[in-house]
Amino acid sequence: MKSLFVGNMSFQTTEGELTTLFSQFGKVTRAHIAMDRETGRARGFAFVEMPNDDEAAKAIAGLDGKEIGGRNLKVNEARPKGSSAGGPAPRSSGGGGNRGGGGGGNRGGGGGRGGSKERFSNEDYREAARQPREPRW
Repeated sequence: MKSLFVGNMSFQTTEGELTTLFSQFGKVTRAHIAMDRETGRARGFAFVEMPNDDEAAKAIAGLDGKEIGGRNLKVNEARPKGSSAGGPAPRSSGGGGNRGGGGGGNRGGGGGRGGSKERFSNEDYREAARQPREPRW
């Protein structure tokens, strides 16, 4: 079972059209277009599941870069949810921001871009008791 990511889709593309498009390369188990929760509109990408790995590879080769609905599709193998390159960006280690206190966004200070060479991680604090937060008034 291969799950394929289909990106840069036209917002008017339907799941039926997507299933028809991919079924020329083999059996399609499921086609799911991601929808925006608030507006109900398509978000411009979808996931297609194909049971045969060879057929999925042919679909990637045949449809990646193909123009559908005025847009060039981006088709590749979907990555598992946890290993996505996107998501929230890590905090930068420079600048200080509004953390109150001397330079460095790192919790230990460290000053400027280079910062201290030792970085803190969650593992350092796993067994530590959590301190209550002060109310923001």
